[in-house]
Amino acid sequence: MDVRERILQAALELLAESGAHELTQPRVARAAGVRQSHLTYYFPTRGDLLQEVARYSIGKLAGQLEHTKPGALPEHIAAGAADKRRARVMLGLVAAADRDPKIKQRMRKFVAELRGRMTPVLAAGGMATDPASVAFFHSCVIGCAVLQLARDNPEARAEAKAVLKKAAGAIRQ
Repeated sequence: MDVRERILQAALELLAESGAHELTQPRVARAAGVRQSHLTYYFPTRGDLLQEVARYSIGKLAGQLEHTKPGALPEHIAAGAADKRRARVMLGLVAAADRDPKIKQRMRKFVAELRGRMTPVLAAGGMATDPASVAFFHSCVIGCAVLQLARDNPEARAEAKAVLKKAAGAIRQ
């Protein structure tokens, strides 16, 4: 694992433990076993770090989903949405974007990039990939992730699976 990936993995673990509000560059550097100056070489700001942690986390999930059987896609996406780290990264990015117009601008690009990655996964699952269908499904995933994080119980996870299965059915071709 290279230094950059070690930093991203350490940040994901810290998010799982304590949430985005506790994700500071000194803590991440310590957890990754690097100097803070080394971390800031890769990620100059906290916003940069959050955005790259989001990309890293989504990349890992997309890699897992590429090998999913089409009928099982909603369940696997629900499991990915249940990952507290992903939900915390997303909420941290949303909060940061609300305060910083530069992060908001990068978030627009990130959402477009993320939906671009979702499109072939949805197509492989037999779902529509027009922009409105992808946005609809993405919005359902985000909503399920936030509600699972807030409630954090078996009922929330079961509900997310059911909702995502219904959303997938709504955009099935």
